[in-house]
Amino acid sequence: MRLMEQLIFYILAFIAVASGIYVVSSQHLIRSVFMFFVTLIAVAGLYVFALADFIALTQIVIYVGGVLVLLLFVFMLSSKNTLDNLDGLQKEVLSANRIPGTFICLAFLGIIIYSIFQVDFNQLNWIVLARESGNVKSVSEENITNIGVNLMSKYLLPFELVSIFLMMTLIGAANLARKEPTK
Repeated sequence: MRLMEQLIFYILAFIAVASGIYVVSSQHLIRSVFMFFVTLIAVAGLYVFALADFIALTQIVIYVGGVLVLLLFVFMLSSKNTLDNLDGLQKEVLSANRIPGTFICLAFLGIIIYSIFQVDFNQLNWIVLARESGNVKSVSEENITNIGVNLMSKYLLPFELVSIFLMMTLIGAANLARKEPTK
Protein backbone atom coordinates (compact mmCIF):
# COMPACT_ATOMS: atom_id res chain seq x y z
CA MET A 1 0.00 0.00 0.00
CA ARG A 2 2.91 2.35 0.71
CA LEU A 3 4.06 2.11 -2.92
CA MET A 4 0.58 3.06 -4.18
CA GLU A 5 0.51 6.11 -1.87
CA GLN A 6 3.91 7.26 -3.14
CA LEU A 7 2.83 6.75 -6.73
CA ILE A 8 -0.33 8.84 -6.25
CA PHE A 9 1.69 11.52 -4.47
CA TYR A 10 4.23 11.75 -7.29
CA ILE A 11 1.47 11.85 -9.90
CA LEU A 12 -0.27 14.71 -8.06
CA ALA A 13 3.04 16.54 -7.62
CA PHE A 14 3.87 16.15 -11.31
CA ILE A 15 0.41 17.39 -12.32
CA ALA A 16 0.74 20.42 -10.00
CA VAL A 17 4.20 21.36 -11.26
CA ALA A 18 3.52 20.69 -14.95
CA SER A 19 0.22 22.55 -15.00
CA GLY A 20 1.78 25.41 -13.01
CA ILE A 21 4.55 25.72 -15.60
CA TYR A 22 1.93 25.72 -18.36
CA VAL A 23 -0.06 28.46 -16.58
CA VAL A 24 3.01 30.69 -16.41
CA SER A 25 4.33 30.00 -19.90
CA SER A 26 1.14 29.83 -21.96
CA GLN A 27 0.24 32.71 -24.26
CA HIS A 28 -3.48 31.81 -24.24
CA LEU A 29 -5.31 33.32 -21.27
CA ILE A 30 -8.29 30.99 -21.20
CA ARG A 31 -6.07 27.90 -21.34
CA SER A 32 -3.99 29.33 -18.50
CA VAL A 33 -7.11 29.83 -16.38
CA PHE A 34 -8.27 26.26 -16.95
CA MET A 35 -4.81 24.85 -16.23
CA PHE A 36 -4.76 26.98 -13.07
CA PHE A 37 -7.87 25.01 -12.08
CA VAL A 38 -5.94 21.75 -12.58
CA THR A 39 -3.04 23.13 -10.52
CA LEU A 40 -5.28 24.09 -7.62
CA ILE A 41 -7.02 20.71 -7.58
CA ALA A 42 -3.66 18.90 -7.60
CA VAL A 43 -2.40 21.06 -4.72
CA ALA A 44 -5.59 20.26 -2.78
CA GLY A 45 -4.81 16.57 -3.34
CA LEU A 46 -1.31 17.13 -1.95
CA TYR A 47 -2.85 18.78 1.12
CA VAL A 48 -4.94 15.64 1.66
CA PHE A 49 -1.73 13.59 1.60
CA ALA A 50 -0.27 15.93 4.23
CA LEU A 51 -3.31 15.17 6.46
CA ALA A 52 -4.44 18.79 6.16
CA ASP A 53 -8.07 18.08 5.33
CA PHE A 54 -9.32 21.51 6.30
CA ILE A 55 -6.73 23.30 4.16
CA ALA A 56 -7.58 21.03 1.23
CA LEU A 57 -11.27 21.84 1.66
CA THR A 58 -10.52 25.54 1.94
CA GLN A 59 -8.31 25.34 -1.14
CA ILE A 60 -11.19 23.94 -3.15
CA VAL A 61 -13.94 26.19 -1.74
CA ILE A 62 -12.07 29.49 -1.72
CA TYR A 63 -9.57 29.23 -4.57
CA VAL A 64 -11.27 26.88 -7.00
CA GLY A 65 -14.82 27.90 -6.17
CA GLY A 66 -14.20 31.59 -5.68
CA VAL A 67 -11.05 33.03 -7.12
CA LEU A 68 -10.99 30.89 -10.24
CA VAL A 69 -14.63 31.63 -11.01
CA LEU A 70 -13.85 35.34 -10.64
CA LEU A 71 -10.93 34.98 -13.04
CA LEU A 72 -13.20 33.30 -15.56
CA PHE A 73 -15.80 36.05 -15.20
CA VAL A 74 -13.18 38.76 -15.62
CA PHE A 75 -11.93 37.05 -18.76
CA MET A 76 -15.41 36.55 -20.18
CA LEU A 77 -16.53 40.09 -19.37
CA SER A 78 -13.40 41.77 -20.74
CA SER A 79 -13.82 43.74 -23.88
CA LYS A 80 -12.29 42.53 -27.12
CA ASN A 81 -10.09 45.64 -27.27
CA THR A 82 -8.51 44.79 -23.92
CA LEU A 83 -7.80 41.22 -24.99
CA ASP A 84 -6.40 42.38 -28.35
CA ASN A 85 -3.98 44.70 -26.53
CA LEU A 86 -2.62 41.71 -24.63
CA ASP A 87 -1.64 40.07 -27.91
CA GLY A 88 0.72 42.98 -28.59
CA LEU A 89 2.94 42.13 -25.61
CA GLN A 90 6.37 40.66 -26.18
CA LYS A 91 6.25 36.91 -26.59
CA GLU A 92 9.96 36.22 -26.36
CA VAL A 93 10.91 33.83 -23.60
CA LEU A 94 13.97 35.77 -22.40
CA SER A 95 13.36 39.40 -23.24
CA ALA A 96 15.19 42.12 -21.29
CA ASN A 97 12.27 42.78 -18.96
CA ARG A 98 11.99 39.12 -17.95
CA ILE A 99 15.65 38.50 -17.04
CA PRO A 100 15.43 39.70 -13.38
CA GLY A 101 12.32 37.60 -12.71
CA THR A 102 13.92 34.58 -14.36
CA PHE A 103 17.07 35.03 -12.27
CA ILE A 104 15.08 35.25 -9.03
CA CYS A 105 13.03 32.14 -9.92
CA LEU A 106 16.16 30.15 -10.75
CA ALA A 107 17.79 31.30 -7.49
CA PHE A 108 14.77 30.12 -5.49
CA LEU A 109 14.75 26.83 -7.41
CA GLY A 110 18.42 26.33 -6.55
CA ILE A 111 17.76 27.04 -2.86
CA ILE A 112 14.85 24.58 -2.79
CA ILE A 113 16.85 21.83 -4.53
CA TYR A 114 19.82 22.42 -2.21
CA SER A 115 17.54 22.23 0.84
CA ILE A 116 15.88 19.02 -0.33
CA PHE A 117 19.22 17.25 -0.69
CA GLN A 118 20.67 18.61 2.57
CA VAL A 119 17.78 17.88 4.95
CA ASP A 120 16.86 14.42 6.19
CA PHE A 121 13.14 14.94 6.72
CA ASN A 122 12.71 11.80 8.84
CA GLN A 123 15.27 13.08 11.37
CA LEU A 124 13.91 16.59 11.88
CA ASN A 125 13.70 17.39 15.58
CA TRP A 126 9.97 18.14 15.69
CA ILE A 127 9.13 14.97 13.75
CA VAL A 128 11.25 12.78 16.05
CA LEU A 129 9.67 14.37 19.16
CA ALA A 130 6.17 13.85 17.74
CA ARG A 131 6.89 10.16 17.10
CA GLU A 132 8.40 9.63 20.55
CA SER A 133 5.48 11.29 22.33
CA GLY A 134 2.89 9.47 20.22
CA ASN A 135 1.54 12.77 18.90
CA VAL A 136 1.11 11.54 15.34
CA LYS A 137 -2.20 12.22 13.66
CA SER A 138 -3.61 9.47 11.51
CA VAL A 139 -6.23 9.66 8.80
CA SER A 140 -9.74 9.00 10.04
CA GLU A 141 -13.31 9.74 9.10
CA GLU A 142 -13.68 11.85 12.25
CA ASN A 143 -11.47 14.62 10.85
CA ILE A 144 -13.58 15.10 7.74
CA THR A 145 -16.83 14.75 9.65
CA ASN A 146 -15.75 17.38 12.21
CA ILE A 147 -14.86 19.82 9.45
CA GLY A 148 -18.23 19.38 7.77
CA VAL A 149 -20.20 19.68 11.01
CA ASN A 150 -18.26 22.76 12.17
CA LEU A 151 -18.48 24.43 8.77
CA MET A 152 -22.25 24.00 8.60
CA SER A 153 -23.00 24.78 12.26
CA LYS A 154 -20.44 26.75 14.29
CA TYR A 155 -18.87 28.59 11.34
CA LEU A 156 -21.95 28.92 9.13
CA LEU A 157 -22.17 32.71 9.43
CA PRO A 158 -18.55 33.39 8.29
CA PHE A 159 -18.99 30.82 5.53
CA GLU A 160 -22.12 32.56 4.25
CA LEU A 161 -20.52 36.01 4.59
CA VAL A 162 -17.66 34.89 2.34
CA SER A 163 -20.17 33.69 -0.24
CA ILE A 164 -22.01 37.04 -0.08
CA PHE A 165 -18.73 38.93 -0.57
CA LEU A 166 -17.87 36.75 -3.55
CA MET A 167 -21.33 37.43 -5.02
CA MET A 168 -20.83 41.17 -4.51
CA THR A 169 -17.48 40.91 -6.29
CA LEU A 170 -19.12 39.14 -9.22
CA ILE A 171 -21.79 41.82 -9.47
CA GLY A 172 -19.14 44.53 -9.29
CA ALA A 173 -17.07 42.86 -12.02
CA ALA A 174 -20.12 42.57 -14.25
CA ASN A 175 -20.99 46.22 -13.61
CA LEU A 176 -17.46 47.39 -14.43
CA ALA A 177 -17.33 45.30 -17.59
CA ARG A 178 -20.69 46.52 -18.83
CA LYS A 179 -20.42 48.88 -21.77
CA GLU A 180 -22.22 52.17 -21.60
CA PRO A 181 -24.49 52.81 -24.60
CA THR A 182 -23.05 55.38 -26.98
CA LYS A 183 -25.24 58.28 -27.95
